[in-house]
Amino acid sequence: MSRITVRRKITRLTVGQRRIPNEDVLAVEEPLEIRVQGRSLAVTMRTPGHDFELAAGFLVSEGVIAHSDDFNTARYCAGATEDGVNTYNVLDVTLGHGVTPPAPSLERNLLTTSSCGLCGKSSIDMVRTKSSFEVRDDQLQLDAERLTTFPDRLRAGQSVFEKTGGIHAAGLFDGATGELLVLREDVGRHNAVDKVIGWALTEGLLPLTGTVLMVSSRASFELTQKALMAGIPVLAAVSAPSSLAAEFATEVGMTLVGFLRGDSMVIYSGGERITELAPALTE
Repeated sequence: MSRITVRRKITRLTVGQRRIPNEDVLAVEEPLEIRVQGRSLAVTMRTPGHDFELAAGFLVSEGVIAHSDDFNTARYCAGATEDGVNTYNVLDVTLGHGVTPPAPSLERNLLTTSSCGLCGKSSIDMVRTKSSFEVRDDQLQLDAERLTTFPDRLRAGQSVFEKTGGIHAAGLFDGATGELLVLREDVGRHNAVDKVIGWALTEGLLPLTGTVLMVSSRASFELTQKALMAGIPVLAAVSAPSSLAAEFATEVGMTLVGFLRGDSMVIYSGGERITELAPALTE
């Protein structure tokens, strides 16, 4: 097994029947300490894999970098254990020439868990990070029928979820063609999104004009903010958005879609970007 999944002995129990010893496959969750220029910035609980993209996307989300040249190098380093063994859980990022390092006020005072990408923000004002990109004027026109195919296509690409049933996914689609550009999985929904954004940064694709971010979870404020930081005009989720996510999406001119299942969806903001071949019938 890789570091992405592990096998664990379990007992299957059905009430009224005998217990059956077995094995199950679990998604790995390990801490990743992200350092910038040798200084610790944050610790996030993540599924190992695509860690450089995760660090790059995290820095985009935090407003530290916005272009591929801003991210110079990343390397795993020793120091996670007393004997100095490299556990591949400590990553040091070197920024591009002239890029201002993160301010000390940005450093997380608490662990960023796999369920919360904002835990440890030193003040509520820092939650609304200023983006280098705007999405309000993005001219994307997204066919509703094409959009309804995205959840199944995302699910079809979730190889780790297929084994474990316990991991989130984020996929980036070209809104005009419907092409799936990249898919990433992680125990943390915010990490999966950061990996997608980090991939886009390293490919020199920011801002992600004309794209759709599809997530296998609910649409929280943090995911809406991350989409904005990458210049993504449409965020779609299989579950519900939060009130703050809907409010924020409306404020910045982003299209926010929730409950995208089967042939239906709920549009919470930016409905003018969702088009249909024929007018919808109304009673």
